[in-house]
Amino acid sequence: MNTGAFTISIDFELYWGVRDTRSLDAYRDNLEGVQQAIPRMLELFEQHRIHATWAAVGFLFCHDRAEALAAAPRERPGYTNRALCPYRYLEQTHDIAERYHFAPALIDRIAATPHQEIATHTYSHYYCREAGQTAATFSADLAAATRIAAARGLAPRSLVFPRNQWHPDYLAILAEHGIVAYRGNEHGWLYAATGHVGQNAVRRMGRLLDSYLDLSGHHTYPLESCAGEPPFNFPASRFLRPYDRRLAWLDGLRLRRIRRAMRHAARRQEIFHLWWHPHNFGVDTDQNMRFLEQVIDEFERLRRAHGMRSLGMAELADALAAR
Repeated sequence: MNTGAFTISIDFELYWGVRDTRSLDAYRDNLEGVQQAIPRMLELFEQHRIHATWAAVGFLFCHDRAEALAAAPRERPGYTNRALCPYRYLEQTHDIAERYHFAPALIDRIAATPHQEIATHTYSHYYCREAGQTAATFSADLAAATRIAAARGLAPRSLVFPRNQWHPDYLAILAEHGIVAYRGNEHGWLYAATGHVGQNAVRRMGRLLDSYLDLSGHHTYPLESCAGEPPFNFPASRFLRPYDRRLAWLDGLRLRRIRRAMRHAARRQEIFHLWWHPHNFGVDTDQNMRFLEQVIDEFERLRRAHGMRSLGMAELADALAAR
């Protein structure tokens, strides 16, 4: 690959991604808005020929609670913090609102849109850095994720670790299940993979500031730096932080931070990897879409000026393997 690459990965998880930290009532508007946000993203991507990787939680492939439990692995993580276990929630909550927990129609729509890759976000939004889980239960979870995708004619080749809790000891397990690419974390202490207890206020504040001011660099990198044995690590470069009315006056800085990193990648023939969640766009959808449109407009300029390409994670892995 002799050009820069613009890579997008999207963590599609609905309520499973925030279930242990936010009540359904408190986050309902964000989840409702996903039904409109995803089609708008897909329309924008199709218009601009954007290739994106959608890492979907395996539960989302199901239609209801019964199907989700039937497809679940027998070996399940024994998290020390029992609130993390989604199976207890599934088994004990009988009136689960399907639109906040399951999304087979949206997955079908994504898969039917050109240049969109369906990847996995594990079956149960699995936490690889939390006490009580093991490599064996992770492997069982990933097997369930690949089975539920295969039932819809899909074979995930990329993975995003939930809450960015990637674990070096688990990479061989990815390869066993056909995963050739995963999203690692930005370099540096602010972005280190940790369990929940490691995500302290200092780290969170530092990442917030880094979204507006260059505290940690561009986090772009050449494809060759990812070489080795698969699965290949394609680290994140930047989280697309959602619109915040309290910080809207700083959005020019937020956009400049992203644009500068994209330009750096295009000129140096490196990868810029942007990521977010659909529920980030669930509220203030118009403002979030306008911001994303400005990011895509910047990519279009870089495509014309420097030949920058839009590539999903599995496509990056194929380009690396071809070398």
